[in-house]
Amino acid sequence: MIKITLTYADGISEKKLLEDLKARSGSVNKTVTETVSRILEDVRVSGDDAVREYTVKFDGKAPENFEIDKKDIENAVNVCDGEFVASLKRAAENIRDFHQRQVQQSRFNTLENGSILGQRIRGLERVGVYVPGGTAAYPSSVLMNIIPAKIAGVKEIIMVTPPMKDGRANPDILAAAAVAGVDRVFLVGGAQAVAALAYGTQTIPRVDKIVGPGNIYVATAKKLLFGTVDIDMVAGPSEILIVADNSAKPAFVAADFMSQAEHDVLASSILLTTSEVLAKATVEELKKQLPTLSRKDIIEKSLKDYGAIVVFKELSEAIDYANQFAPEHLELCVENPMEYLGAVDNAGSVFLGNYSPEALGDYFAGPNHVLPTGGTARFFSPLSVDSFIKKMSFIYYTQESLDKASDDIIRLANAEQLTAHANSIKVRR
Repeated sequence: MIKITLTYADGISEKKLLEDLKARSGSVNKTVTETVSRILEDVRVSGDDAVREYTVKFDGKAPENFEIDKKDIENAVNVCDGEFVASLKRAAENIRDFHQRQVQQSRFNTLENGSILGQRIRGLERVGVYVPGGTAAYPSSVLMNIIPAKIAGVKEIIMVTPPMKDGRANPDILAAAAVAGVDRVFLVGGAQAVAALAYGTQTIPRVDKIVGPGNIYVATAKKLLFGTVDIDMVAGPSEILIVADNSAKPAFVAADFMSQAEHDVLASSILLTTSEVLAKATVEELKKQLPTLSRKDIIEKSLKDYGAIVVFKELSEAIDYANQFAPEHLELCVENPMEYLGAVDNAGSVFLGNYSPEALGDYFAGPNHVLPTGGTARFFSPLSVDSFIKKMSFIYYTQESLDKASDDIIRLANAEQLTAHANSIKVRR
């Protein structure tokens, strides 16, 4: 039975809803943190032995060799359904095309005084990609994480993924890895896999950055290791916020609601609308469509705990509220949606109109589906080619150009009482 909160915006009720939803993503599980901290330290000290021990403990058994043979990765495209692989390749083509346009070039400027200033851009040396491989196996995430890294010029991409119950790698995951162009794959998951990537073991190489989704143990491991290694973002529960007027179709809105809710019981689905008729019709559509879906129990609990519909008087008020929420996914199911795009300041990805559902972005269109959650779209951006590059500035001055700048530099250094800085300029006069 669908239970979903219907709220009428009054300046208070909708603010309380926003506070409650943000609180869910900010909670910290102390037990999980303690467990993960112990795993990280064991892997740091004992390397492969600790990884193997925790793999047996959590997955039942550990593979004889952690690394998957390159031939087995390449052969995965032949083992999987041909139409599935063809769809992967078409999606990969779209993702490459979109991200190729993000590439930046190194640059330098020669000034009139003879000095040269510039910036060198290069890909990171080695990146680790975590890919869930159990009940939540997402080949689409393989494409979204690996392809931008390849375009950025990352020299080596290492993927880790947990074994299935039979001890093998998920073939769909391997096929996606082959299509995306992964370099090496290791059959290990959980916090121990993240630790192995961050510290390096006898078998698994140390990386500069770790990206990719995972459960609360994986997410906590990435959070604790930030600083030892870079990470994509601290991801919380997934979310969708739909802004709709009376031109929206209730069946579409309901379907998009549930496509988000099926991710996780903690996922949130919110509808902001100026139409009370649409709000009530959407609830009826939820009841009609739910029984046909395979993950209906998860959807039902997600909508009961974190689903809501808010009715506003004006569309502008709904847009303002959406900016405060800063959702991971924002759908604008309104007439002339392009007119409102400029008013959206905070969102991970925006889906415009009735025929641009979130699932289009998740799988196929091209923009990345690794997006900031929990309101962090206020200051975080989607995963991109920029996520995998390193920038280094450089400076060249002639003696003459340094002489002209020396008085200003000495004056600033003395103001900060850093006389050795000032002296390093004086001795060059």
